[in-house]
Amino acid sequence: MKLFTKKFTFAKLMPKTNFNSNQKRKLHKTRRKNYNLRRWIVLAILGVSLIFTGFFLKNKIAFYYAMYFNKYHHKNLKNDEKETARIDKIITEYNDKTFGFDISHYQKKEDIKWDSLTIANDGIKLDFVVMRATMGNRKKDKHFDDFWETSKKNELIRGAYHFYRADEDPVIQANNYLESVKLESGDLRPVLDIERVPRRKSREKFIEDLKVWLKIVEDKYGEKPIIYTYYYYYKDHLKGEFDDYPLWLANYNDVMVPSPDDDWKLWQFTEKGIVKGINTKVDLNIYNGNLWSFKKLTLE
Repeated sequence: MKLFTKKFTFAKLMPKTNFNSNQKRKLHKTRRKNYNLRRWIVLAILGVSLIFTGFFLKNKIAFYYAMYFNKYHHKNLKNDEKETARIDKIITEYNDKTFGFDISHYQKKEDIKWDSLTIANDGIKLDFVVMRATMGNRKKDKHFDDFWETSKKNELIRGAYHFYRADEDPVIQANNYLESVKLESGDLRPVLDIERVPRRKSREKFIEDLKVWLKIVEDKYGEKPIIYTYYYYYKDHLKGEFDDYPLWLANYNDVMVPSPDDDWKLWQFTEKGIVKGINTKVDLNIYNGNLWSFKKLTLE
């Protein structure tokens, strides 16, 4: 038996389509319109990228110029060489993050010029302030009301913290905070400051009481409060108990992160911060992100 083969081309397999002149013009017009649309999309993406890159580079250049050429010196405040170098190193590493400070009655009202708060030789603006509101069962910080209103007038993101007294009643302490602080939309979530070890309670009772305070305040505002504490205190007493709460750690050692193992949101990296516009040293803080993402920690 003979086998016969026949060559077929792809064109022969496809049905032949005839276009008249009007159809051809429409097809060409559609193709050209799609091409132009794709071109404009690409140009728009490139334009946005260039604007973003330019803005980023501009900020970087402005920061480094200010940091190394402006050389602002506070007329009343100074740190030793070691602390100055440590603070400068951290600020340089995190210069694209969000910076703020925290205060209490230890700072005098007249020491703060709220409309001109910067660090890094005017290279970084401070965007937020957290202030002590209440302490323990009954007490309220004597400067809180004034600081609270003044910070809002100067358009800083503001936050209020409660200094927890480990041997006092958690329900009374939570109510003290809620009665003294009226948080609004745009304010930072409530903050619980935990630094002391109880003298008259077991660790189990202490943890249980902390959870009572947090639950009462969370029920009021619908958001988990931020927990502030020192790195070693958190490691020794709290770790594993509050992993789903935003963590604000204090660590003044010569390190580039407050904790190598924990998912921290805020870092209080010095208690000797020198700020243009403040005539006393303050605690300085970094939020580990930009200002837009920082607002995720504020109330709606």
